[in-house]
Amino acid sequence: MDDTLPMFPLGSVLFPGVSVPLTVFEDRYRALVHHLLRVEDPTQRLFGTVGIREGYEVGDHGAQSLYRIGVKVLLTEVEPHDDGTFSCVAVGLERIALERLETSGLFPVGHVEERPEPAGAVDEHVVERARAVFTAYRAALADLRADPYSGALPRDPSYLSWTLAACAPLPMPERQALLEADDAGERLVLVTDLLQQELRAMNVIPSLPATDVARTRWSPN
Repeated sequence: MDDTLPMFPLGSVLFPGVSVPLTVFEDRYRALVHHLLRVEDPTQRLFGTVGIREGYEVGDHGAQSLYRIGVKVLLTEVEPHDDGTFSCVAVGLERIALERLETSGLFPVGHVEERPEPAGAVDEHVVERARAVFTAYRAALADLRADPYSGALPRDPSYLSWTLAACAPLPMPERQALLEADDAGERLVLVTDLLQQELRAMNVIPSLPATDVARTRWSPN
């Protein structure tokens, strides 16, 4: 059985537990923010987002094709401006699957199903290998650019998998693959392999990294 959520497609992939700043200026998304602000309980100011596979976040034509797997999102901060736009911050919650999108109203509404991540143990070797490879990647970047992560890495496999997915300097299809991975173990194996590929590329072309860290490049709508 599906549920409905206001939808805010993005030109990037958002992961559970990751915050995203949003500059809201299009009429449909301003209407979405106004709708959420009318919800009395701040913990229920929820919407959904999926990545745009083809098309744009702005303009009359907009998104032509969307990825199906995305995340439920909580609006946490809103700063209104005199011109009617908003600066917002939202945080990703659990995964969702978009079954159908309605665009005839004031803002897009999605029919979605929750896609919780299955619980289960992750091999300790997988966790330690992921931590070691990401540490090596951070060290390789030290003389080239800012550290993509600050603080100690989490040890919980699920939290670690989402953290590394958010920090990995990958193009959108690979980030979407990380979002869609079946569980934390599969995601850690995949992100470790992708980071190793980046390290090999940096060894060939020392001025790389090949792709800017996507978590710092959320686009406005």
